[in-house]
Amino acid sequence: PRFLTTKDKFHGLLDSESQGSKREKASESDTVDDSKETSLEEPEPKRLKQNFEGRPDGKRLRGQNKSRPHTKPTAYDEKRLCHSIIQNKECPFGAKCFFDHDIVKYMDSKPPDIGETCHIYETFGKCAYGLSCRFAKAHTTPDFKSMEKADLVKVYEGRTMVKNNMSKELQGRLRKRSVSFEKSEKYLKTLSDNKDKGAQQGNGKTSEKAFIKNAATWLPSGPTKPAPVKTVGPLTDADVIKLRPCEKKQVDFQDKLYLAPLTTCGNLPFRRVCKRFGADITCGEMAMCTNLLQGHQSEWALLRRHESEDVFGIQLEGSFPDTMTRCAELINNNTEVDFVDINSGCPIDLVYNKGGGCGLMTRTRKFERIVKGMNYVLDVPLTVKIRTGVQEKSNIAHKLIPEMKNWGVSMITLHGRSREQRYTKLADWDYITTCAKLASPIPLFGNGDILSYEDAMKAKETGVSGIMIARGALIKPWIFTEIKESRHWDISSSERLDILKDFSNFGLEHWGSDTRGVERTRTFLLEWLSFLCRYIPVGLLERVPQKINERPPYYMGRNYLETLMASQNVEDWIRISEMLLGPVPKNFEFLPKHKANSYK
Repeated sequence: PRFLTTKDKFHGLLDSESQGSKREKASESDTVDDSKETSLEEPEPKRLKQNFEGRPDGKRLRGQNKSRPHTKPTAYDEKRLCHSIIQNKECPFGAKCFFDHDIVKYMDSKPPDIGETCHIYETFGKCAYGLSCRFAKAHTTPDFKSMEKADLVKVYEGRTMVKNNMSKELQGRLRKRSVSFEKSEKYLKTLSDNKDKGAQQGNGKTSEKAFIKNAATWLPSGPTKPAPVKTVGPLTDADVIKLRPCEKKQVDFQDKLYLAPLTTCGNLPFRRVCKRFGADITCGEMAMCTNLLQGHQSEWALLRRHESEDVFGIQLEGSFPDTMTRCAELINNNTEVDFVDINSGCPIDLVYNKGGGCGLMTRTRKFERIVKGMNYVLDVPLTVKIRTGVQEKSNIAHKLIPEMKNWGVSMITLHGRSREQRYTKLADWDYITTCAKLASPIPLFGNGDILSYEDAMKAKETGVSGIMIARGALIKPWIFTEIKESRHWDISSSERLDILKDFSNFGLEHWGSDTRGVERTRTFLLEWLSFLCRYIPVGLLERVPQKINERPPYYMGRNYLETLMASQNVEDWIRISEMLLGPVPKNFEFLPKHKANSYK
């Protein structure tokens, strides 16, 4: 109880500390340059503009913030240095080039460096962003030449840290629609043939039976003897290692900790943080199959895989057998993944209204064709993520699971809530227990409300094969360590700041250390902080452990940093980001996806 406080006292402490630090900076600038006149009055802190139009009661809209400002990272760069100048090459556009070629002029107008050391330079021996790097002084000579560490460069030479990048050649073929989908066309032709037969007979049920009977001739079956493989020339290691089309790669899902695919926050730098704390299985963010087939660079970026992710999967969203099957074949031929997951649990209207996400659970015939088609074209296991149902009091997962076993699904993940329920009530683990028995021998993972190792132990008692962790990992990514070591970790504020430093460094590696990369890293860091602020340190709790559905009251931490990290105000999150990534630009704006987390 001694840590509890009021809203006014909580923000009063943070505001007084921040204003004190501003005065210290102002006094330091006075001593450095006496010619500049500085005002002794502190400017008023920035306040978020609250727009409650459209609501008769004037209250805030809860849930996803669809009207939040979207400032492109390019808006923070007034002048950008030409990429050819950074790489010491001749610019192919010459005088018509849109970017700056005058290095001296660019360096004069460039924002000041954030720090004295460049993480990319210290880690890899050279920085690909050269003079545009926001830490350029660490690896730039007085005559604007980039330095290198030959020993580190040699270590990473020829090593691919991030896989599943889309090549320009593949993007061009996707845009021209010249990519071949042989397996998919074979499967879809069977569907159309059976549809025509059904129309002639005038009986849909007979058509479906005929389809299943015909599909049995070419769909992969169990203990059938594979056809002899014709070889030419001597047998090599590549021939032995490479999987034949009739074989499926096996993944051991038993007793694993699975980091859920998280939209926006489940990016590659965050997954690297969770891997350090002991996550066994990671999965990329939900990707729209139509955008992948059209070659969208932003959608393909969701498929990237870091070398530390030893068991990695891709989650696809779609509502039609043709697009999902073609997308699965595209991924199978052009990426390195251990499994592919179908998202049939997404509750948002944009996806559900098109028949995807939870909509597939009520369209079993279409769902079956999607699963069988993807399973036919993939050489890796196919998994499915579902919810208990669509309506709150009408569970249908127990009816689907026995059918999915016959469709060829390798693993099922069940979120213990319905679409209508969202996060308003606790996950139904009793229902997950029932479904786990129905799914046997196929592994079934349970998901929902796990925030401590005690919650995980109770979940394992239900008979599930493993546990998927979503919001729990966002609130405390060290939950994987707690579960594996069966303990409550009273992590200090300085240790939590070190985790944020690691995320920032991973973000600079992934998105770049120039102004665009820094601000993109800051945006994703702030999105994560909107969840991280919900954590209450174990040493402050009267009752252990903290429950995920309990929102923390206003409390004072054991030091200023711990109090700052407990703030649910956007301005305080920005203050934390400035500790790691320097001051924000003048035109910087941010609102998190979830409005409920950003009020004062």
